[in-house]
Amino acid sequence: MNVLHIYPKNLELIQRHVELLVEGLKQSATVMVADNNKSFYQQARDMQADIIHIHGANQIVQTKAMRCARKLNIRCVVTPHGQLQPFALDMLPAQQRAAMSLVQSEFIEGAYAVITLGKMERLGFMKLGWNPRVEEVHNAVTTNTITPAEMAAQTFAIYQKVLDSNTLEQMDQYTLKALSGILKAGILGDKRWVDTSEIDDRLIDWRRLLIFADHENIRNYVDYGIRILDLNMPLIDTSRIAAYFPPKYHAPQPIKELIGDYQGDETDYLLRMIRQVLKVPTLLNLIELTRELYRENVNDDKLAEALEDANLTKRAARLIQVLKEQVLLDEGYMPIDPLDDRLTNQLRNHLKNHLKI
Repeated sequence: MNVLHIYPKNLELIQRHVELLVEGLKQSATVMVADNNKSFYQQARDMQADIIHIHGANQIVQTKAMRCARKLNIRCVVTPHGQLQPFALDMLPAQQRAAMSLVQSEFIEGAYAVITLGKMERLGFMKLGWNPRVEEVHNAVTTNTITPAEMAAQTFAIYQKVLDSNTLEQMDQYTLKALSGILKAGILGDKRWVDTSEIDDRLIDWRRLLIFADHENIRNYVDYGIRILDLNMPLIDTSRIAAYFPPKYHAPQPIKELIGDYQGDETDYLLRMIRQVLKVPTLLNLIELTRELYRENVNDDKLAEALEDANLTKRAARLIQVLKEQVLLDEGYMPIDPLDDRLTNQLRNHLKNHLKI
């Protein structure tokens, strides 16, 4: 883990806090510090930072740091150091306070997590409503209720929670490709359908893949696919790994809980499945739809006709394109030809951004 701390160099308490964190984090992470906007952009890029930790909230340097993080697609953690407390805001002239509030809310809302240094600060910050992902870690500089080592350990746990959120966004292309092959094997239960020569378990980012599988409620398909392909997977207890989720996140539900059980008419059931997936696309339901399309009793002509009658042909064709990409649906099991156009991207983006903070 690579962490860059950015802080204003003219505040001694903040500087001391950062120094203690850096010293305590050295055993767990690669840590660098920057105290001016001329250096932090280059440092963040050169060290390939995973986390930018911004300290303070009332100077332009913090907003510039957040914009730098966005440009480099680096996740941010913010410690306001009491500068968003009501009494601190009240000390500013009214015009400056209004201007600062706009700037502060902009970069605070973009943070993956906000670390407050005590209960009063946490409660005061939560009243602002700028960011729901609030953590509390006491400051070893100003209180003896926590040691510097404990402060660093608790802060590191927050960094790890940040990196264990929306892991799809961080997966490399090799892992994404391997995931598709694993899912296909998990759907079909047969390794002969997958080009195993393209999957090297030593190159897979297993932690991110397995966390993603848990969050998308597809772990049973992933575990089965791994077993079918005889891949060596490290033991990672993802059930104990914490993560942040979007405010309206709900774990994806199996399709039968959304549309009811199979009633004996395969075409009707597939039509209901397609309607549901188009309504709320989830990877779990895509997998279940794909599994159904591979059944021997599917009548492609009848399904294509039913889609046409329901005026769903184009929308379903876009869905078939996404199935081809995500779970490697074979051409011989496509009831209609896939369609890749601008609206297909909406389906892709919904799946891609499902866990986005």
